Amino acid sequence: MTDLTKMKVAEARDALRAGDVTSVELTEACLDAIEGAGALNAYVHKTPEIALEQATAADARIKAGDAPAMCGIPMGIKDLFCTRGVASQAASRILEGFRPEYESTVTTQLFDAGAVMLGKLNMDEFAMGSSNETSCYGKAVNPWRRGNDDSQLTPGGSSGGSAAAVAADLCLAATGTDTGGSIRQPAAFTGITGIKPTYGRCSRWGIVAFASSLDQAGPMTKDVRDAAIVLQAMCGHDPKDSTSANLPVPDFEAMLTGDIKGKTIGIPREYHMDGMPEEIETLWAKGREMLAEAGAKIVDISLPHTKYALPAYYVIAPAEASSNLARYDGVRYGHRATLAAGEGINDLYEKTRAEGFGPEVQRRVMVGTYVLSAGFYDAYYNRARKVRTLIKKDFEDVFAQGVDAILTPATPSAAFGLGEMQDADPVQMYLNDVFTVTVNLAGLPGVSVPAGLDKQGLPLGLQLIGRPWEEGDLLNTAYALERAAGFAEKPAKWW
Repeated sequence: MTDLTKMKVAEARDALRAGDVTSVELTEACLDAIEGAGALNAYVHKTPEIALEQATAADARIKAGDAPAMCGIPMGIKDLFCTRGVASQAASRILEGFRPEYESTVTTQLFDAGAVMLGKLNMDEFAMGSSNETSCYGKAVNPWRRGNDDSQLTPGGSSGGSAAAVAADLCLAATGTDTGGSIRQPAAFTGITGIKPTYGRCSRWGIVAFASSLDQAGPMTKDVRDAAIVLQAMCGHDPKDSTSANLPVPDFEAMLTGDIKGKTIGIPREYHMDGMPEEIETLWAKGREMLAEAGAKIVDISLPHTKYALPAYYVIAPAEASSNLARYDGVRYGHRATLAAGEGINDLYEKTRAEGFGPEVQRRVMVGTYVLSAGFYDAYYNRARKVRTLIKKDFEDVFAQGVDAILTPATPSAAFGLGEMQDADPVQMYLNDVFTVTVNLAGLPGVSVPAGLDKQGLPLGLQLIGRPWEEGDLLNTAYALERAAGFAEKPAKWW
C-alpha cells in the first residue's frame, strides 16, 4: 500500500473494513512519522501505549463487524481537551502536572466510536493566540515553506499543533477548538479543512475554557468528506453541558452530493477590507465563479455591523477569560508558587499566576478584568454584548432573505513567519481574526476550505458561513467548492 499516514479518514475506514490494513499498522506508521517530525513541535504529550491498546481493540471490533466510521482511525487531540490520566495543560505552565481523572465528552465520543489517540497537540496558551507562539511548549511550526526560503512559518493558532500534524501527515485527523477562528485560520494557513460547528453542536464539557459563550470544538482534516465523518462522531447532546443542543445529529457524510444548484451564496461587501492583499481578493473572486459554475446563485449582501466585530470580540472574550481563569489559584491543582516566610494567601495567588500565566494570557486577563470592573462594565462589556446582538441579527436578516451560505476569505494573508509579529502592536496579531470572529459572535457554523496557493507557494483558504444547525448543507457547499478548486498540493518534506 501507499504511505499509510497519507491516507484520508474515508480511505482508511474503507481499507480497514476491507482488511487491507489494520489499525495497529496505521497507528504504528503514524507513531513513526511523529518520531521523525520533532522539528514541527506538533505533539507535546505522546501516548504510544494508549494508541496501540486502542488500535488493537479497534481491530477486534472491525473483525467482529461492529465498526463505526471512526473505528481504528489514528487522531491527534488538542491539549485543551481533558484526557483521563494524560497531561492536559492547555499549553500553560499553570497546569503543569495536571492529569485529569475524567475524559472530555468529545474525546469520550471519539474513543467510543473506536478512534485512536496518538497524543496531545501543541496550541497557544489557553487558546489565546493566532500563531502558536504563546505556548509553554514552544512554537509549533508550519510544514509549509515560502519557495526556497527555509525560515519557519506559523501554522496559525490557537490550534496550530493540530493543523501542522494533519498537514504533515502525522495523524489522519485532529480535534481543534474555535473561539474566534482557532480552527479555520490554522486550517487556511496549512492547506487543510477545518469546521467550527454551530455553538452548542459539540459539548464543551471537559474542554479547558477560554470564553464560554464563544468556544466550540470541531475537526481538522485533510478534506471535506473527512470533516463530515469526524464531526458526526464529535457531535451530540450532553446533559453535562447546559449549552449543548438537544438535536439529532444528521449523517453529514451522506449529505455530500456536491449538488448546489439553486443555492444562494451571499458575498458580504463589508469583508472587502482596506489593504487586503490582491491575491486574497483574486481567490475570493475565483471562489464566487466556481460556486456560480456549480449552479449556485451569487448575490451581494450587507452585514453592516461587521466593522464592530473585532472590538466587540476583544471585549467579550477577555471578560469571559478573566472570569474562567480565576480558578487557577495554586490551591487545588496545577502549579503552586513557593512562598517566603510571612507571605499569605493573596501572595500565593499573585505569585502563582505571575509564574504560571504567559504574557498574552496576562494581557487578556487584565483587559477582561478592566472591562468587567464597576466603572467600565456598562461602557465596555454591556455595549459589546449589544453589538454582538446586532451582528447576530445581521446574519439572521440575510438568511431570512433566502441566502443559504456566505462566502468570505478565511484569513487576511497567507502564513507569516514565526517571530515576525511578536514585536508588533498586539492589535496587528488580533487582525488575523478579522474574517472569523463574526461567526463565533453569532454562534454560526463556519468552514475553511483550501482553495489555492499564493505567489510564494503558500496555501490560501476560503471560508463558508452557514445557517445555524445546518452543518450538513454547509459541508455540501464546501464539498462543491473543494471539487471545483481541486486543491491537492502538499508541503515538501523538510523536517
